[in-house]
Amino acid sequence: MTDFSFEKTSRMLSSPAGDLHYHEAGTGPVLLLLHGSGPGVTGWANFEKNLPVFAHHFRTIILDLPGYGKSAPVDGNPMQASVDGVIRFMDGLKLDTAHIVGNSLGGMIGAMLGAQHPKRLSRLVSIGGIGYNVFTAFPGEGINLLTEFVEDPTRARIEQWLRSMVYDQSIVTDELIERRLKQALDPVTMASSKKLYSRASLAGLKAMNEGPNVAMTFSYLAAIQAPTLLTWGRDDRVSPLERAFVAMRMIPNCELHVFPKCGHWAMIEHKTAFERLVIEFLQR
Repeated sequence: MTDFSFEKTSRMLSSPAGDLHYHEAGTGPVLLLLHGSGPGVTGWANFEKNLPVFAHHFRTIILDLPGYGKSAPVDGNPMQASVDGVIRFMDGLKLDTAHIVGNSLGGMIGAMLGAQHPKRLSRLVSIGGIGYNVFTAFPGEGINLLTEFVEDPTRARIEQWLRSMVYDQSIVTDELIERRLKQALDPVTMASSKKLYSRASLAGLKAMNEGPNVAMTFSYLAAIQAPTLLTWGRDDRVSPLERAFVAMRMIPNCELHVFPKCGHWAMIEHKTAFERLVIEFLQR
């Protein structure tokens, strides 16, 4: 396959619980790419540039999680609903097992899936996200800016949030801002964002990261049996690097790679190095 465009790779899985949109290219072991959260995010927005490279080695699938992109929303806890959505998707395509690469929220979903359904996950790669803030307050700068946009969705606020995501500010172009703003203002996408990042939702998340509730936020990590690679941007302003310390200790078979001069999107800012690292890890 030489045409890796949105249109040529786009697919839809029909399901009584809601349709799931995805992109697919390549052959071989199944590699499932799960996007992060935030205004206007889709699987394509996170991984479109990585698809051609991974497709040379794997049957590569980029999934829009429920309520994002062209996938239908579902009710219930948004985190668990996403885990259930991935399992429903795998069942629908008759995928017994898969490698998962997840950015931020996608990494958390992959980790939760690995803990709840260990036989369905071969290897896990997380780009930031999973773990716990050891030294700094939760939520951090990037999540606060995301919440401000959800409460007051303006172009200026989404630009502020996008700039918090990356070390290399040249990535934040007018085209990127306009594309993400258009998707973010879609009613279904905005509803999904508010489930996680309204001020009320954030208060609940903050409570889960304080006092006696803390252990519940990361206890599932110890149940992950799959070999796991944590990748992190040294300069991540959304999920500070220290979050990796708890995760790398609790996940039994886990390693960590840190990219210098890199924010929350290692797969974009360090594209070539990230792809080489992940391919080597998954084929090891």
